[in-house]
Amino acid sequence: MEKTLSLTEFYKTSLGILPSEIIGKIGQFNVFSLSDFITDPKAPVPYSRKDYYKISLISGSNSVHYADKTLEVEHNMLLFANPQVPYNWTPVTRNLVGEFCVFTDDFFKGYGNFKAYPLFQPGGIPVLSLTDDEFNQVRDIYKKMMQEIASDYVFKYDVLRNLVMELIHTALKLRPAIITPLESTGTHAAARITGLFLELLERQFPIESTMQRVKLRTPGEFAAQLNIHFNHLNKILKETTGKTTTRLLAERITLEARALLKHTDWSISDIAWCLGFEDPSHFVKFFRKNEQTTPGAFRG
Repeated sequence: MEKTLSLTEFYKTSLGILPSEIIGKIGQFNVFSLSDFITDPKAPVPYSRKDYYKISLISGSNSVHYADKTLEVEHNMLLFANPQVPYNWTPVTRNLVGEFCVFTDDFFKGYGNFKAYPLFQPGGIPVLSLTDDEFNQVRDIYKKMMQEIASDYVFKYDVLRNLVMELIHTALKLRPAIITPLESTGTHAAARITGLFLELLERQFPIESTMQRVKLRTPGEFAAQLNIHFNHLNKILKETTGKTTTRLLAERITLEARALLKHTDWSISDIAWCLGFEDPSHFVKFFRKNEQTTPGAFRG
């Protein structure tokens, strides 16, 4: 797997410059037309993790490789990419049309927890297939972004934050079925504890070096970190997500295991150690239980 691509490196490799006006206390944000970047429609975007978020609107046939999944999109798509999950996409047709915006955590500092939305959650639905009418509806938001970022309005980045949130909420309204129980039924206190648990879990990923290892591995360790009883944590997570603490941990560990097995040449022992298993045989047993196959067979 390629090393994590930073937004600074993205600017340098894609544009040859680093726009100074968007670097600073406001964080980093920019919006681009897809036609300025696609030179060879057969060349895939490099498969790697990034240190920034990216929302892409694309009209044309594409193959999207996200974590360990491959999704085929025949017409229009809206892709939500986050730093936790590596991805790339391969354009199938020429004359692709669309736009994309990129931004970092700092851009939304103090503005709201955009990462709590299911579109940016590992294991969620990062790709939405759109009709032509939906594509045009979303594209209108990008047009507003283009106009705003080119303006000299002193508060334009506040407007751009609002437009990114409008983009997220438009996607959720177009596909309301992807909203999880946490957003629809959780109480404030339960949602807060669930959010803290998921944040602690996600802080441990992605695994990008064989020297990196998850520190919180069991439900009891998470409960102790949150200073609540394990049974109480389990009850809250069951109510807000429909899953037990053990199930949520197993799913996230399995997701990372699949990505590492598919996109690195690390040994199974190294992957097991990074994911918190003291004995590789325990990892093999865990993986077989959750995937109905062994790590070696999955890797092929």
